[in-house]
Amino acid sequence: MMATPVQQNIVATSEQYSTGFTKGHLALPPAKKYLVVTCMDARIDPAAAWGIELGDAHVIRNAGGSAVDALRSIIISQQLLGTREVVLVKHTGCGMLTFTNEDAHEVVRQNLGDGAAAELKQRNIDFLPFPHLENAVEEDVQFLKETKLVPEDVAISGWVYEVETGQTKRVV
Repeated sequence: MMATPVQQNIVATSEQYSTGFTKGHLALPPAKKYLVVTCMDARIDPAAAWGIELGDAHVIRNAGGSAVDALRSIIISQQLLGTREVVLVKHTGCGMLTFTNEDAHEVVRQNLGDGAAAELKQRNIDFLPFPHLENAVEEDVQFLKETKLVPEDVAISGWVYEVETGQTKRVV
């Protein structure tokens, strides 16, 4: 089977990276005991933007930086690996601001057919879009504060990263 250019790059970069790699001794739990929930947007570099060194924190990424979507990982991070703080960061120019659930379901139907559309419905998939950025940050932070699955003493904050400037500003 022929490797794609992306796969070839992974092999070449991995070989180069591993020759100088000295961090294999790091412990499994994050050293600074926090986790970041942020968007999967390729314009966000969490390590560079927020000073996260290898081994410091868990970084959970998904479409829109959704706390609801990240909950499974948050529980594992806290209950099994000892994190005690959640930093939630959404961003300007997010694609989740541009569509509704109905729009996404229709695109799937058009592109993948009626069988895929039926599976979306059967699986009850919510794409979790949001119309207002700051409100979405506030709602996700509130969700985390209200769920019994996150301890009450966990520090939770909400932020917006500006893809245009590289600045991150606290919302809540």
